[in-house]
Amino acid sequence: MSSQLKSYLCGAWQEVVGESVELVNPTTEEVLATVGRGAQDTAAALAFAREVGGAKLKAMSFADRGQLLAAMAKCWHAHRNELLDLSMISGGNTRGDAKFDVDGGTGTLMAYAKIGEQLGEAQFLIDGSPIRLSRSPRYVGRHVQMPRAGVAIHINAFNFPAWGMAEKAACAILAGMPVLTKPATSTAFLAVRMMELLVEESVLPVGVLQMLVGSAGDLLDHVCGQDVVAFTGSADTGQRIRKHPAVVAHSVRVNVEADSLNSAVLGPKVKPESETWDLMVREVTTDLTQKAGQKCTAIRRVFVPSEQLETFLADLKNSLDGIRVGNPGSKGVRMGPLASRQQLEDVQAGLAMLQTEAEMVHGSIGPGTLVDVPSNQGYFQTPVLFQLEHGQQTTAVHQREVFGPAATLIPYSEGDIEGLASMLNLGAGGLVASIYSDDRTFAGAMMQQVAAFNGRLNFGSKKVAEMSMGPGAVLPQLIHGGPGRAGAGEELGGLRGMALYLQRTALQGDEPMLAEILASGVEV
Repeated sequence: MSSQLKSYLCGAWQEVVGESVELVNPTTEEVLATVGRGAQDTAAALAFAREVGGAKLKAMSFADRGQLLAAMAKCWHAHRNELLDLSMISGGNTRGDAKFDVDGGTGTLMAYAKIGEQLGEAQFLIDGSPIRLSRSPRYVGRHVQMPRAGVAIHINAFNFPAWGMAEKAACAILAGMPVLTKPATSTAFLAVRMMELLVEESVLPVGVLQMLVGSAGDLLDHVCGQDVVAFTGSADTGQRIRKHPAVVAHSVRVNVEADSLNSAVLGPKVKPESETWDLMVREVTTDLTQKAGQKCTAIRRVFVPSEQLETFLADLKNSLDGIRVGNPGSKGVRMGPLASRQQLEDVQAGLAMLQTEAEMVHGSIGPGTLVDVPSNQGYFQTPVLFQLEHGQQTTAVHQREVFGPAATLIPYSEGDIEGLASMLNLGAGGLVASIYSDDRTFAGAMMQQVAAFNGRLNFGSKKVAEMSMGPGAVLPQLIHGGPGRAGAGEELGGLRGMALYLQRTALQGDEPMLAEILASGVEV
């Protein structure tokens, strides 16, 4: 049964009028709900957040805010099975992929709840020790980080409606900023239900978290200098947000996590069937097929020594052949459909473009053989591998991210680390690059060459083969973001994730007076 999704603004559920968009089950193409695309009073919603939600959060300690995050996580975990089922039917996820999203969200909330507990009854952060400014020890400088007085506007991507909403909200709420979250329309069905649960159980004070569904409309017209915008999605949309007249006029702080041509490198001394070799095969396979390759951290370019390319490709093909694609609710299926018809069209157009530069060596443009799916039903694309010739000059492979189950194998000369790094850096900035090697000299040389072009480096070796989470696991303890085309943003990373929502201010004056007025802070 389909339903009309509503926004939750100014403390009430509000219908969205105007032309509607249908949200469908990407496996069966059954209509699940509709979302209106009409205008909404976003100015009132932002004002409500600043005046009501912001005041409530700023009066709380970090421990109090952390308890709100823990309550959110507990609420969603209590309804976990329902949310996993909704994730499967609305996003085309296997149950494992649904857990990756939903459990990732609740896990991140609990991680930040723990940080709140550790920060205790303080209301702001004291950044560093006193700095002596004159001959007298009484005249000193200090730095504080205070919650900004605006709204955290979160514009989320379609691929992680649960985790994306939770991880952004965790950092902002703990920092002391109210949130207006906007889920991507195609997978908003799950996000809205999660919001409904919070409202039904009165988990959060009114004004702390609002949800805007449908079109963003004139939302950014009403931002002010104390607001923060955090966006996950395409680089083009990120640039439009940064160039928005109100964002520019008010110097609004913007964080963008965008396209990323992430890489994996097989080290020159790694032997076939070794633990490190098998680890890379396994993790490339996971990144190609988990959530049908629709992950911002997924490996898109695979660099392999020329001498090992044929063997590695054979092992990777064999691994992919073991992945059953089809109805995500069916036993044994490990990869479902893409999230929407538009996503399928975009991915297949990208595959056609890559095929003009690289040889397709595995798979095809199309659904392939499916499990428990009627012919011509659903938005399926079989995993595809491309391969470049050694030294081949290309453009699309290093510039076009196909946001689906596709990757390109690229050979390199074993002794040419600078040449390898130069090719890897053609991606113009990534969220994560993975180096698979037991050679610490090689690993160190790669770090020196590519760290500046990536937000995270994942080192796979035989020492971590049994415990590796792979590059696709975004952990609350480590920063998530990357330079260049990846958006030049930074989220999570424990306390670092709160920095986006805090204003660092320098204080100078009499040391005893500063010590007294900073008594309600905590030094970090």
